[in-house]
Amino acid sequence: MLNLHCTKKLLDRIKRTVIDPSPVSGGVLSNWYATALFWKQQLALLVHEETLLPVLMPLAPASTLAERFPAHLAAVLHALNVDASFIAAQVAAMSEVQYAKTSNRSVLGIMNQFSYLAEGYREYLETSDLLELSLKLAHVPCSPLYKRESFPDRELHRLIREHSL
Repeated sequence: MLNLHCTKKLLDRIKRTVIDPSPVSGGVLSNWYATALFWKQQLALLVHEETLLPVLMPLAPASTLAERFPAHLAAVLHALNVDASFIAAQVAAMSEVQYAKTSNRSVLGIMNQFSYLAEGYREYLETSDLLELSLKLAHVPCSPLYKRESFPDRELHRLIREHSL
């Protein structure tokens, strides 16, 4: 099950029923935070709660965001050299979705930082390739990961190793 914690501005767009978040079983990558970025092409920024792995994707149509997200996540995981069987298992576990309000201020702070950095990278690198921007953000040191791997991409691989034991 995919537990999607959305900011108010995103919830206003997707118009889904919000529930109190419940413990999510199934996939290792099940708790995600999401917000809308109102750039020229409107985007959604999703960040995994534990690893802080970012995924950028087109926002429109907002009502199908959760259905389209697993494919964008799979592309990022594939680019980070994650095992195909792990990717398939995570995508399969996201067949059901629960929408919830945001509750982790640390992740919200990282999302704000990623939003700012993504806009800078987009202009500096002169690219609008969302996969490239997601990978660039995945290798930004994040203070909540300081005592672990420091970088979301490295933290993702640590989490995968930990769960495969």
